[in-house]
Amino acid sequence: MQDKKELIQKVLNVFETGSTKGKYEQLVIYRDGIDDSKQITFGRCQTTEQGNLLTLIEMYVECEGAYSDDFVPYLELIGHTPLHENKPFKDLLILAAKDDEIMRSTQDRFFDDVYWAPAIAWCERHKLDLALSALVVYDSFIHSGSIPMFLRKRFIAMPPSKGGNEKTWIASYVSTRHQWLKYHRRPILRNTIYRTQTLINEIEKNNWDLNTIPIIANGIPVS
Repeated sequence: MQDKKELIQKVLNVFETGSTKGKYEQLVIYRDGIDDSKQITFGRCQTTEQGNLLTLIEMYVECEGAYSDDFVPYLELIGHTPLHENKPFKDLLILAAKDDEIMRSTQDRFFDDVYWAPAIAWCERHKLDLALSALVVYDSFIHSGSIPMFLRKRFIAMPPSKGGNEKTWIASYVSTRHQWLKYHRRPILRNTIYRTQTLINEIEKNNWDLNTIPIIANGIPVS
């Protein structure tokens, strides 16, 4: 899995920002927070104001980036006080990502520590060894924060850790997640089925080791 890390992360960067390198400065506002509230989504692979944005900014401040002092007043606000209409804060996020290499390197470490490492640990616990499995799990961690139990309860296949077949479990999970997104009450989530469709395409190509490239992620070739 680790030998495919760069490829997998490129696919997720495309899913989130439309670029294989990711767009460190990308900031958008979505109505996808608690009770459909608006929130900031920011960074190379996109993290949310009500999610892990505070962790990212704390890491940046600890690294003493060029704009660390400017972020300090916001540390008590992020995740508690809505900032999606706070122009100085949004401008600061974009400026730091464009202007400071420390912000960009912090984002790389943040997405590794907060999303990649837990996703790979989940694969290891459940004895998922294939590169495509890692892509599926990492996508779910980035997009949904985990492998939601309510989705796992909707199909009968078991992971290898419980005696099941890895390919069968992954295919079942992706199909179930695709249907969940396709008919979700939130249009914003219905619009993200390009993610699961990409995964379905790779499963149908039997591309379990991700050796067949490019992978077409939402119309963009990734290699």
